Amino acid sequence: MPVRPTYPGVYIEEIASGVRTIVGVATSVGAFVDAFSRGPQDVAVQIFGMADFTREFGGLHRDSPGSYAIRQFFENGGSEAWVVRVARTGSATATDNAVGATQVLTDGGAFQVVRATAGRRVRGRRAVDPGYWGNNLYIDIDYDCLSPTTQFNMTISEIVDRDGRRTVARTETFRNLTMRPGLPGSAVDVVNEGSRLVQLDRDGLAALAEPPQRPAANGTLGGELTGLNSGPATTLTLTVNLVGRPAPNAQTLTITKAANAPWTEVRSLLETAIRNAARGATVATADRDILSGVSVKLLGNGGTTPFRLHVVPGRFSVGFDPATRFLFDGAAAGAGADGLRLSNAQATVANAFWRLGSGQDGTMPVPDATITGNEAAKTGLYALEDVDLFNILCIPRAADLADTSMRAVYSEATTYCERRRAMLLIDVPEATNDLERAQAWLTANEVLRHRNAAVYFPRTRVPDPLNGNRPRALGASGTIAGLYARTDSARGVWKAPAGTDARLRNVDSLDYLLTDLQNGVLNPLGVNCLRTFPVYGTVAWGSRTLEGADALASDFKYVPVRRFTLFLEESLYRGTKWVVFEPNDEPLWAQIRLNLGAFMQSLFRQGAFQGTTPREAYFVKCDRETTTQDDINRGVVNIVVGFAPLKPAEFVIIQIQQMAGQIET
Repeated sequence: MPVRPTYPGVYIEEIASGVRTIVGVATSVGAFVDAFSRGPQDVAVQIFGMADFTREFGGLHRDSPGSYAIRQFFENGGSEAWVVRVARTGSATATDNAVGATQVLTDGGAFQVVRATAGRRVRGRRAVDPGYWGNNLYIDIDYDCLSPTTQFNMTISEIVDRDGRRTVARTETFRNLTMRPGLPGSAVDVVNEGSRLVQLDRDGLAALAEPPQRPAANGTLGGELTGLNSGPATTLTLTVNLVGRPAPNAQTLTITKAANAPWTEVRSLLETAIRNAARGATVATADRDILSGVSVKLLGNGGTTPFRLHVVPGRFSVGFDPATRFLFDGAAAGAGADGLRLSNAQATVANAFWRLGSGQDGTMPVPDATITGNEAAKTGLYALEDVDLFNILCIPRAADLADTSMRAVYSEATTYCERRRAMLLIDVPEATNDLERAQAWLTANEVLRHRNAAVYFPRTRVPDPLNGNRPRALGASGTIAGLYARTDSARGVWKAPAGTDARLRNVDSLDYLLTDLQNGVLNPLGVNCLRTFPVYGTVAWGSRTLEGADALASDFKYVPVRRFTLFLEESLYRGTKWVVFEPNDEPLWAQIRLNLGAFMQSLFRQGAFQGTTPREAYFVKCDRETTTQDDINRGVVNIVVGFAPLKPAEFVIIQIQQMAGQIET
């Protein structure tokens, strides 16, 4: 409001310009729904490349066409995508087991302290992560904490086989945790918020005693090393046993502590001795790999808390399982105050790491109801409800379903895309591999015709890294989605993603080679053909929506016209929210005309419309003619935006005529 002058002088007022810039939305954000080897279930996760996809969802998987489609999307120019993982269900047993790998941690006895389940939090809510991958998670507990009697440390490691070697793929460490709720170091809160591997809970477990118990220390924990001090020189003889390994499975190590040296140097001495033993001729090759990377910790303070030797799994260059653990055994040379005893070593170190279990990948196929999911619960396809914007939806697995299931999935997806102002790319089944079958498929699926959907024929054949780069048949949706993104970036969403510039990257060949005449049969029916030409290679040679059949005479016959319209709708929808609750009169209408006109003018300068002048290209109307007094009384303001879209030159006709003679003038 204006400044109220109260004293003689100069007053400054800032007056709003009334300009609210409208920014065009992104046009090529992909969305993919399929089953993957790992990753949060029924949660949309944003990725920006195959590295993100591999980290979040495990990368390519033979049973997941969606994983290959995502790879094709990024290979062909895509830069941003949302991925939704649905569960592979099948039999009831697989359904039960597919909830995720779990483990209940106890206090060393019968008391159950906490349950760990494979999974993590996404956008503040817990997401289970089903699959066999969770069985590779190991949890190590130790008490090397600020308060050893009440706190504990938790190390979570994912140990996998790579080229015949067990390696630590990921490791997470959380220190100074407590089971007492409400404290800053509460284990359930700290781990659940920070871990990308496991989630903790106490659902269904017995009430904690007072004070709350800790999980039992586990892993390769040695017996108590009593009587340690900085006395005279002491020689320690240790035998390192590799349990479960064939003979020779034991190495005798001699460690000498110098006089008056602190016992903490036992750690480095032991590491050196073990690594030296790894180079011995009597050690099996597999055991040598394990021993060569071992790191140990000396836990305790030698006073009220006895020393223990402890190996942390995340510190290994090569991991191991409960059947391959280290045991420490031996006795000191001589006796007395400086004597070293590993009391009851075999019993105290027989604990294995906590290992999660019962995770299963489930069986194929994935039912159509699992793919579409439930809107109220935001599962399956509707997990995208948590996504602000996506433009291109791909469901490659739908093409592998039975005909009725495929139609159910694509029909529901089309309706959802219309609501979200997105395009759906439909894949044809693998059996649809010639002209007659393509025509039959289209006839059987006329119900799928929609202005927000497009289909491409034939299927592509792409190199499969999981099969020696041999060709694998794959629906074209992921490749075409990447092509859309590349064309949008280079030319704009109003340019048809087709032609000799629309080369399909990472495509070896096509399932069927079309001729010009065969292309001429499918094109008028609204099927976009993929062609292979000399020099140009494999290209997209059509740009029609499924409502683009000549007989339908639709305004949205062409993909670029429909996608550009969706772009305008979404941009103007977001860019005019400021209008809500503003005074509905001429000053508001003038601002609307100014802001929308500036946005349309910027598109005109980019060549997005037909016409040589703005008047020929677009108009924005908001005045007494569009908004009557009755509209004002009802709180309505009407804005009319018109534009002349660019349409692709689909047919180029060249007329050639002989000249009968030349007349001089």
